[in-house]
Amino acid sequence: MKAAVLREVGKPLVIEDVAIGKPGPREVLIRTKAAGVCHSDLHFIEGSYSHPMPAVLGHESAGIVEAVGDEVRTVKVGDHVITCLSVYCGHCEVCLTGHMSLCTSPETKRPKGSAPRLFKEDLNGVTGPMAQFLNLSSFAEMMLVHEHACVAIRKDMPFDRAALLGCSVTTGIGAVIHTSKVQPGETVAVIGCGGVGLATINGAAIAGAGRIIAIDRQPSKLELAKTFGATDVIDANAGDVVKQVQELTGGGVHHSFEAIGLKATAEQAFKMLRRGGTANIIGMIPVGTMIELHGVDFLGERKIQGSYMGSNRFPVDMPRFVDFYMNGKLKLDELISRRIKLEDVNSAFDELKRGELARSVIVFD
Repeated sequence: MKAAVLREVGKPLVIEDVAIGKPGPREVLIRTKAAGVCHSDLHFIEGSYSHPMPAVLGHESAGIVEAVGDEVRTVKVGDHVITCLSVYCGHCEVCLTGHMSLCTSPETKRPKGSAPRLFKEDLNGVTGPMAQFLNLSSFAEMMLVHEHACVAIRKDMPFDRAALLGCSVTTGIGAVIHTSKVQPGETVAVIGCGGVGLATINGAAIAGAGRIIAIDRQPSKLELAKTFGATDVIDANAGDVVKQVQELTGGGVHHSFEAIGLKATAEQAFKMLRRGGTANIIGMIPVGTMIELHGVDFLGERKIQGSYMGSNRFPVDMPRFVDFYMNGKLKLDELISRRIKLEDVNSAFDELKRGELARSVIVFD
């Protein structure tokens, strides 16, 4: 199969011929139909987060089940599926208490020292290990995943839009409805209007937030935010963002969402809260970065918390989000800036760095 491989930090991905194994027990082989180009992949390319290399990147995808291994019960050949990087076992403490996205059970991972399922044959005919990325590796024509890394969906859902549910949309909407539990009428501020930020805005609108403030430096993204449900927009280039939010809301918001992954914006998210408010950090802040907050602010019962993959229960959430889209409540068409081939993946990352687009989606013919 063709795959986009990361061989060295800071270097473009290389399109290579890669061999993939057959599904073992509890494993599913999926023909990839679409894969979103997410900023999280860029963090690993740039070295903000580390990962064994070489690796096939990509983690936001949808496809068709080609084959299943022994003991697979949740999907069957021919199913249309969305993948999710937060694989769950279903019976550990976090799973049984409703926090499936936090599962780290080793049984969903391949045993240490086992033969790699994903490998490359070099020019001399020698095979070598190739690391799977975030349990998926979706920048490839095929994926070999644990059965609890995918969920079957209705077949009238377009693959390119379904792929977005695999990460950015679930992360954004989940942060609103699961992590922070936004209630109808409450005020929300979203810092960063990329794919995840726009999904967060959309989620806040679906949840019935009374006021939704979008914050970004790109005027085009602020305009796009209005179509996703933002009631107010703030240009981060035009003065003190925290002060503007406080003036708009008469003291601060009930919920803030940081969807960029920076020290400064994480601190702003906390500072713009009213008493009793909650700041949610969705963005991937680089390893080693420390966040500084004023201790006295905690006397007002302000809270700051992380949100990992929207605290999802993806086998339940994603089919519901598909229905939301099909019923016109969830905006996915507007999230896709362009559709590209696998060979164009590096140009999509260049655009991500410039902050120009909401989402590029790789479409596999």
